Amino acid sequence: MNVKSVVENKEKYEVELTVEVSQEEFEAGLDKVYRKSRGNISVPGFRKGKAPRKVIEGMYGAGVFYEDAIEEIYPQACMEAIQEKGLDSVAPPKVEITELGKEGFTFKAIVTVRPEITLKQYKGLEADKVLPTVTEAAVENELKQYVERATQLEPVDRAAEMGDSVVMDYVGTKEGVAFDGGSAKGYELALGSHTFIPGFEEQVVGMKAGEEKTIDLTFPEEYHAADLAGQPVQFKVTCIEIKEKKAPAIDDEFAKDVSEFETLAEFKDDLKQKIVDRNMAQSEAKFRQALLAQMCDQVDIEIPEAMIEAQIDQLVNSYASRLEQQGISMEMYLQYMQMDVSKLREDLKEPAVTQIKQQLALDAVVAAEEIVVTDEDVDEEVKKAAANLNVPYERVVEGLDREGLKADLARDRAMAVVATSAKPHLIAAEADDGEIKVTEVTKDDGKEEAAEEKAEEKAEEKPKKRTTKAKKTEEAGAEGEEKKPAAKKTRAKKTTAEGEEAPKKTTRKKKAEEPKGEE
Repeated sequence: MNVKSVVENKEKYEVELTVEVSQEEFEAGLDKVYRKSRGNISVPGFRKGKAPRKVIEGMYGAGVFYEDAIEEIYPQACMEAIQEKGLDSVAPPKVEITELGKEGFTFKAIVTVRPEITLKQYKGLEADKVLPTVTEAAVENELKQYVERATQLEPVDRAAEMGDSVVMDYVGTKEGVAFDGGSAKGYELALGSHTFIPGFEEQVVGMKAGEEKTIDLTFPEEYHAADLAGQPVQFKVTCIEIKEKKAPAIDDEFAKDVSEFETLAEFKDDLKQKIVDRNMAQSEAKFRQALLAQMCDQVDIEIPEAMIEAQIDQLVNSYASRLEQQGISMEMYLQYMQMDVSKLREDLKEPAVTQIKQQLALDAVVAAEEIVVTDEDVDEEVKKAAANLNVPYERVVEGLDREGLKADLARDRAMAVVATSAKPHLIAAEADDGEIKVTEVTKDDGKEEAAEEKAEEKAEEKPKKRTTKAKKTEEAGAEGEEKKPAAKKTRAKKTTAEGEEAPKKTTRKKKAEEPKGEE
């Protein structure tokens, strides 16, 4: 392989390479293709797969293997040419064969290279930063999730009420004829879940075990089954059993059952700290996104279309991979969303451009700060990932794009430089019911430093996880305070495209076939 010429088009961020493949290299490619394909070629007088190459070329023409040989050779030749010239290619090159013969071939490759930019400013940027404090209501809301998981359903001998679960048989009919999917036996329905069409659950309220009732309803006009939409139907319902939710007592025993703590007070302190940590992490992520957006505003170049298309390809592949993990194919998803691939790609164009600008901005910081990521840094990151995923190191490193990971780690370090040097406008806020509510802005009045110090103190004051048993041991003068293992922390990928998240697959247990009466 020989690079005959290099022509740059700086305005389009393209480099045109003219690459010559020698007769020796071409001959090796031809022979390789012949050996691969001869088993599929029949020649009179020879057993299948045994005909010599010259006989096949004489029968089908000297160029019978040319096209396949070119396809075999040029990708590697093109990659070597790009590496030889030190080009940072950001998209698959466009290739054109210009000369071809038994002496070899020559091709032109148009390579799109990464634009290089210089940021006017990346240190000392300013952005709002929320310093959330946690209310007791937020702690109670967090505790509520544990209570709900520990709540049991117990049979009761009374009429059904909203919030109960009713075990029942039912048969749905339209004009006296049962319709498909409208019947079930032993079905357990949570009243108030709005699982069935409007009016059904409300009319089950008041039924007792052993009671039968006929429910008259009309399907909604927009119901998905055309033969039932807007139609009057009847459901004959037999109530078998009624169960009510029995919540546990919220006390020290409850804390022992659902956590590693001996008292409810300790458990609540831990929940509070977890909310603080979570909200501070969210606040830092939003702060960094705001800084990154300011840096992207400085990227005012025209991004090459090939680079955008390559980024969209990555987003589509990532999208398809997440869908596959949920048991959904891309084809199924597109059909459900009533869209085609071209519409999906159109929707992903704006996020792709945003991601490219973010990468270019951070790459500019990497260059300015002379950030270098070593192979040892990559190995350390892979080991952390393997430990977090609880899988062997060899499995994680298999097929790893080391250069891509190096670039990501370098950009992470660049973002850390930007964030560390930034000037935050501190905003005091309360976190209630999982949401951060801004209540006061502390700016330009000497309170910023105090607010920041207070927030940092709260973040550092982690509750001591001491069990009652440990306290008794201390009181008795015994040595060796019991230690609890720290929870593993994982770091989410910092940059994602808006609207990229794949739909979540939801499942629901059924005791019998669900009726079409459900929404």
